[in-house]
Amino acid sequence: MGNLICMAKKDGGSKGNNGSRSSRRMGVNRSQRKLLAEEELLHRQALSMALHQHQLSQRFDNGSMSRRIGSTSSRRKNLPDADALANGGKQDKVPENLENIKIKKFVLIHGEGFGAWCWYKTIAQLEEVGLVPVALDLTGSGIDTTDTNCIKTLAEYSKPLISYLENLPEDEKVILVAHSTGGACVSHALELFPGKISKAIFVCATMVSDGQRPFDVFAAELGSADRFMQESPFLIHGNGKDNPATGFMFEKQLMKGLYFNQSPTKDIALAMVSMRPSPLGPIMEKLSLTPDKYGTSRRFYIQTLDDRVLSPDVQEKLVGENPPEGVFKIKGSDHCPFFSKPQSLHKILVEIAQIE
Repeated sequence: MGNLICMAKKDGGSKGNNGSRSSRRMGVNRSQRKLLAEEELLHRQALSMALHQHQLSQRFDNGSMSRRIGSTSSRRKNLPDADALANGGKQDKVPENLENIKIKKFVLIHGEGFGAWCWYKTIAQLEEVGLVPVALDLTGSGIDTTDTNCIKTLAEYSKPLISYLENLPEDEKVILVAHSTGGACVSHALELFPGKISKAIFVCATMVSDGQRPFDVFAAELGSADRFMQESPFLIHGNGKDNPATGFMFEKQLMKGLYFNQSPTKDIALAMVSMRPSPLGPIMEKLSLTPDKYGTSRRFYIQTLDDRVLSPDVQEKLVGENPPEGVFKIKGSDHCPFFSKPQSLHKILVEIAQIE
């Protein structure tokens, strides 16, 4: 199947007739105020949830508290987001009739440092149109209390996703959505459960080839793996300085410029209180992907064109070396389109789900 290349339309306000300009402006202002009020409430709820989860995680020294977020969340009408506000308070509507979508369950996999919490806008939007989102905390992420210094392999890191797929009914399939280094977890799952995954969507993610490490994708920005391990100031030595590094985490001010250069201030604040160190072992592990399993999967890639973590050139190289079935692009999005361009991301997710 040939590559499908789609460009998300640039958001912009519509022009009205001179006679109705004043009344339209009043309507837009009212709509903007309503959307801003709802956005404020939504952000407060998300921040409260993140703080509550952080408090919960402090109560447990051992064991795992991996949680799935989604499916049971209350639905919201007229979900506000950055795209809608940029469009004069008017949201682009997703087609109401989605009966042709056979696979309605989306399993959302976060990237390095994030957790299920980062998908809160995507969860609400997918539920709004009758789809079923499930967001997972990978091991040592979100409110899973596993010490990241103890996570050495991709299999360990991906365990919540693998367990979820193992417990799916035999006749049920899902759509996997991966962000950033979560792409390696999804590739790992595609190799293990090709029959349970209808489609895999990589959102500015590490869509690696056989024998490649997730870290290799970042080599253009971070240098070689050997150099990173020797010189990076962001490494964490959980077992002491004399032992190999066990994790990494960027300094907060650097993260703001790298990950969130187009994201709303409130989402950045949410991320700053919620992000955790990432285990190093999983991104340094070479993947073994076979044509008979991984090679039979239906993969799609969403490029983010104002990304400072994975530059557009790096993303273009990824899809060139390991071509997916379709490539979509979001203008004006940083590395976190679920924050900076949630409506554009949502429209593409729905569009991919509709592809037969």
